[in-house]
Amino acid sequence: MTAEPRRFLHLRQALILLAMAAAMAVIFALDTLTEYAVAAAVFHTAIILVAVRWFSPRLVIGITALCIALTLASFALTPAGAYRTGLINTGISILAIVITAYLGLKMVAAQNAAHAAQTQLLRITQATSLGQVTASIAHEVNQPLAAIVTSGNACQRWLAQQPPNLEKAGQALERILGDAQRASDVIARIRSMARGEAPSKQKFDLNDAVREMVHLSGADLNQRSIAMDLQLASGLAPAWCDRVQFLQVLGNLLLNAMDAMQDTPAAQRRITVATQSLGQQLALTVTDAGEGLSMPAQSHLFDAFWTTKSEGMGLGLNISRHMAEANGGRIWATDREDGRRGAVFHVTIAAFVAAGDAAAGGNRFG
Repeated sequence: MTAEPRRFLHLRQALILLAMAAAMAVIFALDTLTEYAVAAAVFHTAIILVAVRWFSPRLVIGITALCIALTLASFALTPAGAYRTGLINTGISILAIVITAYLGLKMVAAQNAAHAAQTQLLRITQATSLGQVTASIAHEVNQPLAAIVTSGNACQRWLAQQPPNLEKAGQALERILGDAQRASDVIARIRSMARGEAPSKQKFDLNDAVREMVHLSGADLNQRSIAMDLQLASGLAPAWCDRVQFLQVLGNLLLNAMDAMQDTPAAQRRITVATQSLGQQLALTVTDAGEGLSMPAQSHLFDAFWTTKSEGMGLGLNISRHMAEANGGRIWATDREDGRRGAVFHVTIAAFVAAGDAAAGGNRFG
């Protein structure tokens, strides 16, 4: 940053500090001159949100402490009202100030983590000459980063309410942290694929993994008015493959199914995810109610950079195929067999077997 923009930034921060000081003075006056029953101090949470946006964590903590001190001083100086009511309102106001500051700082930390993931992505882009690998990372990491932005905006809206909706804000913050970690995992797995490294296979519950990805896709499903039907077989053996790569494959299939139904009437939009056991294999199917598979689609569906979407990159299904094959498995698509419109995507993965049979069962999908 050059000297001129830096000087302008410092000037703007100084003006914001003056405005915040004036607002804090007004809130203090209102809280002091009104009765105990009027909890004007809760408006200090708006001051905290502004501080989180513009200043360092250390300064935010200092402003939070000042807001708490002003709240206590106002309580001591308030001349009239029910003392017990005032005590309760003061406690609630201080709690709201502290929690708002805590959630705000956590949100900034999560956004910094997302920024770090983007920086890592930029380094990979600059260091590699493999255009498809670069495009693959950009495609796969776009969904969690977009989810971080959506959840961050939602968190700010919940905190900006009077009083702040701390429960909803906390849930949004948990989604931000989860998606930031997911972006980091995606980058790590695709980098290892580019290096030719073997997948990091592990034992995990297939049905739990399906529920996790459906939960992560919940906001998108609700926004598009898509119903989800889970038909998960009970008593399945544990799956044996790279869990992160499996979640990427399932996430791509769910996103593909959602996109396929954008012209389907809302009442008919439904995705069915089913699991079943096939001997030493586990099978997963994702069924949509879209337009189905055309002849060109059946021939080129898993080709890199081939897509029927106006804004698509043509990489999601190609990446999914490479991940399935890297684990020794298969992925394919068919039309629905019940006569309805739509497509069915099939994935088979290995089931975990006893140590004596691990070499035979752990390295094959089918």
